[in-house]
Amino acid sequence: MLERSYMKIWVDADACPKIVKELLFKSCLRLEIPICLVANSYMNVPFHKLISFVKVESGDDVADMYIANHIAPEDLVVTADIPLAAQVVEKGTVAINPRGELYDDENIGERLSMRDFMKDLRDSGVVTGGPEPFGAKDKENFANSLSKILAQKGYK
Repeated sequence: MLERSYMKIWVDADACPKIVKELLFKSCLRLEIPICLVANSYMNVPFHKLISFVKVESGDDVADMYIANHIAPEDLVVTADIPLAAQVVEKGTVAINPRGELYDDENIGERLSMRDFMKDLRDSGVVTGGPEPFGAKDKENFANSLSKILAQKGYK
């Protein structure tokens, strides 16, 4: 049997879909894993000793910096923010996005490059569109990735 490492789940909550937060709450309560949502605007979270919410000041990357400064290697971070994911991976912490895609040493450089390229296109006036709407398959992918990561960390 795997020995469980004690972890905390951190959520970059401003842009995290509600359904992903709900899945996280259910898993955290069932497995008794603390979770902390970080955002620069208030949001309702269930009242429970395992669930915390931190409202940070408004501003670019303030929530990201809070998360990056408080994570430990055994934690899990849920974020769609590529620069935050890069910091998380650099610190040896696991990060996934709300669509269930794992960020790691193998893909984070490419994702940063693509993000910067798309930003340059948008800044030059090219309309690039945004991501596809979050759907049932994304929810399923996130749930599967979360289950796999938690099992690897000794949570069943």
